[in-house]
Amino acid sequence: MENRHISEECKRHFKAIRDTQEILSGKWKMLIMAMLGTGKKRYLELQRLLEGIGPKMLSKELQDLEINGLISRTVMQTKPVTVEYALTDYGRSLKPIMDDMATWGKSHRDRVIKDLTNQ
Repeated sequence: MENRHISEECKRHFKAIRDTQEILSGKWKMLIMAMLGTGKKRYLELQRLLEGIGPKMLSKELQDLEINGLISRTVMQTKPVTVEYALTDYGRSLKPIMDDMATWGKSHRDRVIKDLTNQ
């Protein structure tokens, strides 16, 4: 069996991917950020747009994104109090990744549909 050595550079590369996965893990975070990429949203607006997400899960995901500096949370001095969420500059730095994911996803969906219709 061949002894394969993984360079320190490769190990750092893999660790960086794992770190990114941990920050953006789950079904909702990237979608929340993509929606906020179109502009500020209030909590209830996000909940309506994210079909299938429960209030506890939305709150948790928003909190995680805020802790990691990807979104900002602004409490509006209205009656009743409303909360508005927006991407931070740091969060906007993920736009190329989100765009690449969308491009790949569209291509993959087209491929799957094509394969199904050719059966």
